[in-house]
This record gives sequence, structure tokens and C-alpha cells, in this order.
Amino acid sequence: MRAAGKAGRRWLLLGHRWLGIGTGLLFALWIGSGLVMLYVPFPSLDRAERLARLAPIAWDRVRIGPDAALAAAGEAAGLALEMRDGEPVYRVTAAAGARRTVSAVTGELLGPVDAAQALRIAGGGEATAVRRDQWTVTARYNPQRPFWKVALGDPSGREVYVSARTGEVALVTTRWQRGWNWAGAVVHWVYLTPLRARPELWRQVVLWLSGVAGLTALSGLAVGLWRLRLRLRRRYRGGAVSPYRGLALWHHAFGLAGGFGLALFILSGWLSMNPNRWFSSLAPPAEMQAAYAGRPGALGLAPGDLERLAGPGLTLLRFTAIGGRWWLVREGAAGPVTTDLDGGAGPDAATLAAAATVPGGRLASVERITAYDAYWYPHGGAPPLPVLRLTYDDPAATWLHVDPRDGTILNRLDRSGRINRWLFDAPHRLDLPGLSVRPTAREAGQWALNLLGAGIAATGLVAGARRLIRR
Repeated sequence: MRAAGKAGRRWLLLGHRWLGIGTGLLFALWIGSGLVMLYVPFPSLDRAERLARLAPIAWDRVRIGPDAALAAAGEAAGLALEMRDGEPVYRVTAAAGARRTVSAVTGELLGPVDAAQALRIAGGGEATAVRRDQWTVTARYNPQRPFWKVALGDPSGREVYVSARTGEVALVTTRWQRGWNWAGAVVHWVYLTPLRARPELWRQVVLWLSGVAGLTALSGLAVGLWRLRLRLRRRYRGGAVSPYRGLALWHHAFGLAGGFGLALFILSGWLSMNPNRWFSSLAPPAEMQAAYAGRPGALGLAPGDLERLAGPGLTLLRFTAIGGRWWLVREGAAGPVTTDLDGGAGPDAATLAAAATVPGGRLASVERITAYDAYWYPHGGAPPLPVLRLTYDDPAATWLHVDPRDGTILNRLDRSGRINRWLFDAPHRLDLPGLSVRPTAREAGQWALNLLGAGIAATGLVAGARRLIRR
């Protein structure tokens, strides 16, 4: 047993040493890029920016009602009316995510936009055809591909991505965002376009990289605690609590102070890739969305009815199906406002709860959340308040969070999702009760933990380089 223990300790030391040499640069890159991501998120087009780019609907040109648009496009899960290049159009989204555009003037199904149209939609500049690039690499852009990337040539270096399929503005980036994201999200998420374009390959690469890095962190934590001698009788020569000197002593000290936090950071990053598919998606599945929408009939609205119900100056009018009925959603700067087809009040909590069903479970409770809590909190944005939390008694113990303003199911959080909230969001983003709603305190905590991790990585990199040079 003594010989086995001695051999085990030797392999632990050697394993940590060479794992550290192999992954030390990864630690440094992840820590540095994580700090950049505190201030520069990955480019996306938020709701407010999209609304700001839309012109007010020209009601005098709307000659086709929503029923005719649905008939032209086929079965739809979503329908909206807005302007495109000076023409009112209906945006039709199918259940599978495919998007089509129908003219509200002629009722014709509109084809792809050309470069000249893309320039008018974006506001001038120079257009380049793009199918997939660094900022549109993820699958959520698939229904809108390909794109016209329009460089506006303004001082901020804005580039506007116009869907060649629908004419929608899908993304706007600036030179500042693109530059900092190369040092932030691209590095942190290993978001290299050729790799990220293959989702499962990218997932496996990140799983293995973060898994090996996790072994490095855990072995270092084990070595650091094992080599620490606090008891007076067992201390090293001269009463030292560590056997190391010089740079190795600094590495030991940083590891003791920040090793646990660094190990949690790396392992939670590994868990974010959902190894073995342990955690369910936050997005409600298509069958749940279909059941929630139901099978509504015709809207029965004429173009004149739409103008009366929407009011002047509106840039986006959505038609949403909930519980087998159509509702109108007026999108404005203050948020969505929902009414029925006669202009009356939108769906109440009881209607939303009745429409939202979960296979194998009954609705157990409906709670109106008016303040952020442990499971509805800011992370990378400010989710809306209030929300409805629908709790079910199905085997997965499902919760649904629903926006009462327009009835959108914001997320599905089952038992595995709530566990993942504490295994990933809490240690990786410091999304802890009390800190989530105090951004300054949360930011200070992240800086402290990352600086300790940087100390571990920097001293380990120098020590590893010295050993390689000696060899």
C-alpha cells in the first residue's frame, strides 16, 4: 500500500506537470477572453435595434389581409406585417423555421432580394454575397441564409447583414465589436468558423479540450493541498508550509487561493457543452409550441381593420396564435401590447395557462414573478418582468416561463435545467442569488477570481517553458 501510494503521488505530480504544460495556454486564453466578454458580448441584433430600423407601416398601400398572406405562404407558425424596401410585406414563419415573404400590396410570394435592394434596405454602402462567416456561423441564421453583407463605410465600420432570402436585416456589427470579439467570444468559445459550422464536431472538440483542462485543474488542486503543511510539527525546513521556492512557490500560493474557483470555472464550462446530453434544452420543443398555438381558423380581418386596430406610426404588427385563437401584438418601444381581434384585452393568465400543456403532466400552479429570483434573473441581458411561472407535475418537473404581455413561452426549465443552473451559471458566470441583480459586485467577484486564475496560469506557463527549455 505504501509503494502504491508513493507511485500514485508521483504520477499525480507528473500528470499535473505535463497536463499543465499542454493546457496552460488554454487557461490563459480562456481567462483573458472571459474578462473581455464581461464588456463585449457576441454581436446580435436586439429587438430595439430591429424596430428602430423599420419604417412605419404604410397603411394606404396595404391591400391584402393576413388570411390571403397565409394562403399564399402555406401553413404558418408565425405571421408579422412590416415594411421592406418601401413596400408593406407579411413575414411568414413555418413551424420548422423556414421563412417566406408575401407582398401586402399584391399578395404575391416574393423571391430573393438582389444586391441593389439589399443596399436600399441597409442604407447604402457596398454589398458582398455571404453564406456563412464568423458572425453568422450559428444554426439560428440558417432560415435566413444566404446574406448580403453591406459595409456602410461609416466611422464605426458598421456592416449590415440583409437576408437574401427574405430581405430582413438579420445582424448589424461594428468594427469595435468585431475586433474585441476576436479577443473575447471567438477565443473563449473556440468559435473558428470552419469548426463552428460543424456543430457536433465543434461540441466534441470543446468537450475534450475543457475535459483535459478540468483534469489539469483538479490534479493541481489535489497537489496543492497535499503539499501544504499547516501543522507545526509537520512543516518543511525553516517552518515553511510549502516545499517550493521562487516561481514554484508563487504557483503554489496562487493555486491554493484560486485553484478551487478555477477548477469550478473549467468544469462548469465543460458542463455547458452538455456531455452525454444530461441536460434538456431551455427552448420549448416544436410539439409543445404547436400544442400551445393550437389550430386557429381564419382571422377574418380586412386591411382597413388592421389600420384601425394597430394605430398610426406602428412599425411592426404581429399575429400570434395561442390556445387556438389569433391575437394581435403591437410592437413598440415600450414593449409588446396584445389585443384580441376586436381590440379588446389580450389573453389573461388563465388563458395562457390553459394553452400551455406539458405531455404527461398537469398544471400544478401559476405564479406571477414580479422580481428576479434564483431561476429568473439577468444573465447577459435583462429578461422581462413580470413573467408567469407555470409549474407542472410531469416526471421531469417542468416549469414554463411565459411573457404575459404577448404570451411568448420564454423558456422551459425542467429538473435537469434547474440543476444545470447551479452547475453552470452559478460557478461560471457568478449568477448567484444576490449577485445576479448587483452587476458591480458580480463584476468585482469575477475580476477577483479571474485574476487569481491568471496568476495560476502565468506562473504555470513560465515554469513549464523553463522546464521545456532545460530539456
